[in-house]
Formats: sequence, C-alpha cells, structure tokens
Amino acid sequence: MKEKNKRIFLSPPHMGGEERGFVKEAFDSNWIAPLGPQVDAFEKELSEYVGAKGACALSSGTAAIHIALGLLGIQQGDVVFCSSLTFVASANPILYMGAEPVFIDSEPSSWNMSPVALKQAIEDFAKIGKLPKAVIVVNLYGQSADYDEIKAICSIYDVPIIEDAAESLGATYKGKASGTLGTFGIYSFNGNKIITTSGGGMLVSNNLEATEKARFLATQARDQAMHYQHSEMGYNYRLSNILAGIGRGQLRILETHIMKKRKVYNYYYKNLADIKGIQFMPEAHFGKATRWLTALTIDPLETNINANQIINALEKENIEARPVWKPLHLQPLFINHAYYPHSKNRSVSEDLFNKGICLPSGSDLSIKDQDRVIKCIKNILNVNED
Repeated sequence: MKEKNKRIFLSPPHMGGEERGFVKEAFDSNWIAPLGPQVDAFEKELSEYVGAKGACALSSGTAAIHIALGLLGIQQGDVVFCSSLTFVASANPILYMGAEPVFIDSEPSSWNMSPVALKQAIEDFAKIGKLPKAVIVVNLYGQSADYDEIKAICSIYDVPIIEDAAESLGATYKGKASGTLGTFGIYSFNGNKIITTSGGGMLVSNNLEATEKARFLATQARDQAMHYQHSEMGYNYRLSNILAGIGRGQLRILETHIMKKRKVYNYYYKNLADIKGIQFMPEAHFGKATRWLTALTIDPLETNINANQIINALEKENIEARPVWKPLHLQPLFINHAYYPHSKNRSVSEDLFNKGICLPSGSDLSIKDQDRVIKCIKNILNVNED
C-alpha cells in the first residue's frame, strides 16, 4: 500500500521494547500459567506508580468494575449511579449484579460527571428512601472528573465511589493520580489504551483487605484447602503472567506516551482551533489530562458540516476517527432507566454526542500523518491552507 494511502488508526498499540524482555522471562521460567511473578510485579509497580496501597491484575477493566461492585455488596434491586457519557462496559457490570443503573449527565468544563446532576439525582433518591449503593464516575479521554465536588455530595449520604479510570491512567487531579480518588479505582489495558497488555485491567484501592478479597473472587473463589473447595461464587478474571509482562514493559514508557499524546493534541490545536465552529475538549483547571484521545466538537450551524460528515470524509481517506461516546441513557439496552441531565434545558452528553469527534491520537502518530488528518478536515470545511 502506498504511504500516502496507509491506514491511520485512532489509537493503536505502541510498544517500547522492554516488553519482550519480561515476556521472555515468563517463557524462560515456564510461568505460562495464568498467575506468576510477572503478575505480582505488575501489581506492585502499578500501585506504586499511582500511589495506591494495593492492586489486583484482572482480565479487563470491566471485570474490575464487576469485582468492585461485589466488594461493595451490591445486590439485586440496588441502585447504582453511573456516568452516561461512556462506553457500555462502565454500566454492564451493574446489570451483572441485577442492580438498577441510573445515569448522570456530563458537565461542560471536563465532559465528565456533572456534580449538579449528581446532586439532584441523589437528593431525589434520598427522598424515596432508595439511595444508590455506589456511584461509578468515569474519567473520559484521559481527564479526571471533579472529585472534590463529587465526593462532597456522596459523603453526605455515605455513598462509595468507583472511579472508572479506564481511559485516564497517568492523569492527575489536584496532584493525585486518576484512579486513586474513590473507594476503588479501575484501569483498562485494552489494545487502544495509553498502555496495553493486549487485553487486561487492574483494580486498585487503599484497602488491602479488599484487594486481597478481589484476588480471591477473581480466582474462582477457591478456599484454602488441599482439595478444590468453594464457599462463595467466584470468577475466572485474573490477568495472565505473559500479559502482565507486556504491562510491565508498557508501564516504563507511560510517561513518554503521555508526553507524545499531549504533543499530538497540541499540534491539532495549533492547526485547527482557530477554525470557526471547532471547539476542543477543555482541560479542566483542577488537573492534568493525558489527552489519550484528542476530542473536539463541530458546530454544524457555524461550519455547515456535521461531525458524521467529517468522520465519513476521513474514512474515505483511510483515516479512522470516531464519534464521541453515545450516552448510555440513549442506548436501547438502557432506554427505560432514569437519567439526570446537567440542567432542565441542557443535556451536555447528548450535545457532545451530536457534535463530537475523536481524532487519530496514537502516541507514535507522525507529523506527516497528522498533516493528512488536518488537511482532510480543512478540505471538507473549505478552509484554505496557509
């Protein structure tokens, strides 16, 4: 395929080189079984990086949310609040537990959970005596939500927070690592994340008893006995030793990936921010974002072009771009569940879905390829090149 027509992916894996060494260690020691020294070391190194006391390596971020809900005692019929502007994996574990999801809108300054909408929702449910048993707060596109505001609301009613930091490993909130601000934090190492283990996730907490219980539940809840004995229902959720080796190598280049992702964002911003009708996802004042994905909105009233038209135009040039997440309260799966907008007259998540685009943001994206993306966007918007 000619260089000018090669596929530009949204957020492809980017290896650093050290991953092979750790995987080789796993092979050389014959630790091919699901658990082993690489898993133990990955848990230790990740928890040290984010400043959490404990960590449990799992098969996915979804598994981590599921385990966290179980650790909090969520049962059938319980209510769990969840950000609406997110991937379905944030809320599916609520259904696994037989619980009822209630969806909370975003706020404009970070695109994450709206404290205003959360406050209204929790007050309404308090009035009917059915407080949520947990709130799942999602940190979108590499940026933390406003946890001081959210925690202040939840603390009044003693509601625990699960911090879905699947997209925000490496981000900070007022100097603290994303994923360490709730009772439990979860990370994803899916192939498109800022670092990857091919597939995998991590549960972190300062409650060491809870992370130890997570390991127990995630390893089929096998009791301490010579024979196979089980007193609780468990899951086959542990990360493999080989994949943990990949994660250890990736963790060593996380800061480099963050730097490169922010550089990609800055170049897009420099070349596109002055175009009327384009607004980039803001970086909230309370933290530092990784810019895992560069996201922006297109106002069709100002550009005469909508977001889907731009995505389709990029696809014709073999460039992968994606819409912003379709809010969960609009998904057929959740259509009958309650939703609280940011205000009576504005649903921020719906507005972002209608106007939002995620641009190719790989940490190894070249300037040449980025220029291809920028040129295509300017062409469809009829913006003259300088």
